[in-house]
Amino acid sequence: MTTAASASPIAQGENTAFIILISCVATLGGFLFGFDSGVINGTVDGLRQAFNSSEAALGFEVASMLLGCAIGAFVAGWLGDRLGRRGVLIIAAVLFLLSALGAGAAHASWLFVTARVLGGFAVGAASVMSPAYIAEVASARYRGRLATVQQMAIICGLFAAFLSNFLLARAAGASTEPLWLGQEAWRWMFWMQAFPSLLFLILLLLIPESPRFLVAKGRTAQAAAVLARLYGAVEARVKLGEIEASLDQGAQAPRLSDLVSKASGRLRPIVWVGLGLAVFQQLVGINVVFYYGAVLWQAVGFSESDALLINVLSGGLSIGACLLTVALIDRIGRKPLLWIGSLGMSVALVLMVVAFSSGTLADGRLHLSDGMGRLALVAANTYVVFFNLSWGPVMWVMLGEMFPNQIRGSALAVAGAAQWTSNFAITVTFPMLLAGIGLAGAYGLYAAAAILSLFFVTRYVRETKGKELEQMEG
Repeated sequence: MTTAASASPIAQGENTAFIILISCVATLGGFLFGFDSGVINGTVDGLRQAFNSSEAALGFEVASMLLGCAIGAFVAGWLGDRLGRRGVLIIAAVLFLLSALGAGAAHASWLFVTARVLGGFAVGAASVMSPAYIAEVASARYRGRLATVQQMAIICGLFAAFLSNFLLARAAGASTEPLWLGQEAWRWMFWMQAFPSLLFLILLLLIPESPRFLVAKGRTAQAAAVLARLYGAVEARVKLGEIEASLDQGAQAPRLSDLVSKASGRLRPIVWVGLGLAVFQQLVGINVVFYYGAVLWQAVGFSESDALLINVLSGGLSIGACLLTVALIDRIGRKPLLWIGSLGMSVALVLMVVAFSSGTLADGRLHLSDGMGRLALVAANTYVVFFNLSWGPVMWVMLGEMFPNQIRGSALAVAGAAQWTSNFAITVTFPMLLAGIGLAGAYGLYAAAAILSLFFVTRYVRETKGKELEQMEG
């Protein structure tokens, strides 16, 4: 049991401002994750026109980034255990920059896909390493809040991309019209990402490496120096001993085989839970809203300008929801937030299905009555709010902290790859579902997944609030 006396050295020696500062630098990876994910939303018409894409080809172009994401997330855990958490984030920053420049300049579909896959590798790596870095430098007392800032950064990145898309399209007259230097507005939407990418790269050069990585690599003196900067000399010695004790399962480097229990020969239960969290976060269909929001609202009768503006509104509401999560996650815990989010998303998705089911098709578009159009709009934004209050931030928080030190990198690699593979599957199938079973059918599938996630959380998810990383069991 932690007493006030035992906690006092942390309070006295801890450099909280420095921890928050370096965590905020890491969250820039989340901002770029969000920007890179959201920028595609306003460029779909431009891609269709520039590359004469069929619906299947368009779906692949939009989802191509996610192939890189799955690879990046999987490789990031392995690289993070060899090059360090900061080292992987530096690689990601370079790839974000190259992807932004390449996607905007592409004049052939294969060049565009290549640039987006590179960006996807960066997104996947950042999605795993940013929360891992934050979890490994922050105290358990406020680790959840700092890790939640990562999700807020993702949403801020989405919001920035939506706002940038809206302003650029309005300045040009449409996303497919020329803007500056004779280049179409949709190309500038990608090029805008180069500025935060360069800032991220510069700031990463100024922050320290994760002390837990340094201990795992035998660089104890460097780890002790970093821990002293973070927590003060007294607590640094205690932390160093705890980290060393948690890694005493052998001097071997972390490996994927560690995820299999030696006693049973099966995948550890904690890894299954991580996979479930990662997959359910995508099966509820959230990234259909992020990637195809403009297409969705144009499909029910809104103009391109209005559809892009609705995306800005959704982004603003998402930021508000994440701020609420920051206030609650270390008070009420992770599991209650997940459960509340699953319930809220289930109700909102069912209402969206009801609204879309009432529409009539004309000229390839779904037309809703004024009342049902408003219901769809309110339900969709309610759904986004509940997602960003719960599964959006909490899934990444839990993946960053729930695994024992010895398997964290490997488990993050597998769970991150599962998350992005599910994301790819949901994204690439949406245009086909839209053409095949319609909006109501597609959102019916997402509603079913949200309902199932309620039972998953209740049965399998364990609370991690207030636990130090060295206390995690697997």
